[in-house]
Amino acid sequence: MTLDPEDSKIITLARSARARNGSAEGAAVRDETGRTYAATNVKLAALTLSAVQVAVAMAISSGASSLEAVALVTEGEPGADDVAVAAELGVASLLVAGPDGTLRS
Repeated sequence: MTLDPEDSKIITLARSARARNGSAEGAAVRDETGRTYAATNVKLAALTLSAVQVAVAMAISSGASSLEAVALVTEGEPGADDVAVAAELGVASLLVAGPDGTLRS
């Protein structure tokens, strides 16, 4: 499958965030204006958020009203909440890649 260069970019951003923090997940989103936001999952005693949830929260708190794409880099699968928040903001399916950047879905 050949990816759009902008989709490849957010997968790379998600991989970089994951590697930089040594996190289980990295995510990146692109909003309706083309701005990108990258994040990792947060796992604290008092707060647990997926990487997608953090990236979406960053986009929304920066003024985004919809998303063009969502990428998740993980060894696992996206959670139901990740899929739901992407759909709520206009993204039908997530770009899911393994830690090596190989697209799985």
